[in-house]
Amino acid sequence: MSLLTDKVISLAGRVEQNSRWRQAESFNLIPSETTPSLLVKLCEISDPAGRYAEHRTMKGEEVYFYQGTDFIRDVELETQKEMGQFFGCSDVELRPISGQMANEVVFKGMVRFLNRTRPEGQPTRKMRLVMNNDLTKGGHLSSQPMGALFNFVSEDPKTGKENVLNFPVSKDNPYKPDLEKLAELLAMRRPELIIFGKSMFLYPEPVEFVARIVKEWPERPVIMYDMAHVLGLYGVFQDPLREGAHVVTGSTHKTFFGPQRGVIAGSFPKDSPLRSFWADVKSRAFPGSTSNHHLGTLLGLLLASYEMNAFKADYQKQVRANAKAFAKALKKHGLPVEGEDKDGFTETHQILIRVRSYGPAQEIARRLERNNIVTNYQALPDDETFLDSSGIRLGVQEMTRFGMVEKDFDALAGYMAEVVIRNKTVRDEVRKLRQGYLEMKFCLPAKEAVPLAARILRSIFPRPGLIESLAEELIKGT
Repeated sequence: MSLLTDKVISLAGRVEQNSRWRQAESFNLIPSETTPSLLVKLCEISDPAGRYAEHRTMKGEEVYFYQGTDFIRDVELETQKEMGQFFGCSDVELRPISGQMANEVVFKGMVRFLNRTRPEGQPTRKMRLVMNNDLTKGGHLSSQPMGALFNFVSEDPKTGKENVLNFPVSKDNPYKPDLEKLAELLAMRRPELIIFGKSMFLYPEPVEFVARIVKEWPERPVIMYDMAHVLGLYGVFQDPLREGAHVVTGSTHKTFFGPQRGVIAGSFPKDSPLRSFWADVKSRAFPGSTSNHHLGTLLGLLLASYEMNAFKADYQKQVRANAKAFAKALKKHGLPVEGEDKDGFTETHQILIRVRSYGPAQEIARRLERNNIVTNYQALPDDETFLDSSGIRLGVQEMTRFGMVEKDFDALAGYMAEVVIRNKTVRDEVRKLRQGYLEMKFCLPAKEAVPLAARILRSIFPRPGLIESLAEELIKGT
């Protein structure tokens, strides 16, 4: 047996073991992840996965630089239409391959937009002042100077730090903004870009409040909403484009049903004062940030957008109901839940628990993982550093797709309490509980999806008899 064969057999075994653990034995509660449906996964590995489709607008015409791209061109246009329906907007840019890249594309476009009126011969300027959520108060990494905002905002010569202003938070609830202080800061500082959105996300952002304040400014800021974590809850949790945001960004694989990609959306008609801003954003998507934009996952995103537009209302309602039920159950079992009881602790898919009194959050998260409960540790607003975190961050979106409803979270919360509070081992019990949640919902049922999956597989592996042989092996395995 060759060395290559040995390595492949070893890797195949490890892939099988990991997939079985994550898909059939453990509860996946990380808020930034999801499992795509069978058909979305197969679209991801179909022929476009190895292809290119670079294109850009030149003299008013969309020009493609590769042949054989008619299919994927139509896919991109159709995905723009489906995502436009989801957002209720007219303009969608799909080429960023992650939420972080989507943010960076907007920042690049913003700098280019600001420099359109720069006098000839003057150096290119960066954004003068940006307002965002503090990283330690739940802000998303990609909206920080250490993340995608790096090198796009000016420095304060007095401090040597980037000119970034954080939203003030309420003394009573650090997960909500202090609106009075926010109004004062806006009037005094007048940022050029305002970025909403968080990674530790329990409550809506004050988009409409800010939009009303800045609408009378002679030079209005661009309002951006990074919805990476709550994209799949668009409309029911918050509708930022209606509330006054100009542009929405996000990743398509957290609460949305898609593969790992990014998206930028907004409405910029020809008479919009920000029409040129949108043109700058598109040009920074390509050629500014991407060449090959992962066409297999683009095809997967189209199928995921079909699913989301078909099941949006039911899925969103169930996710939010599940999050509130899970938070309530965790508290009942003795775990300290962040947020306010009167709000049901959360308005999104996320729940935060404080575990400091039971040990370091990193150790607690590892303990939960050993018991088939996959979470991630999280610095809470009063923590000095992420490396000394007090919290565990939970999300219900993936297990909602696997069929869990409100009543199902009580048992899981009980097992979590056994692990966190009493340091008990419940690995086998949790594995057994997971067996009741193996069928994915909010997509085509298996009896319809499997024949279509077979058709896609035959197209990927066209050698006669190969798929039939694979099917025989699958039957033997079951």
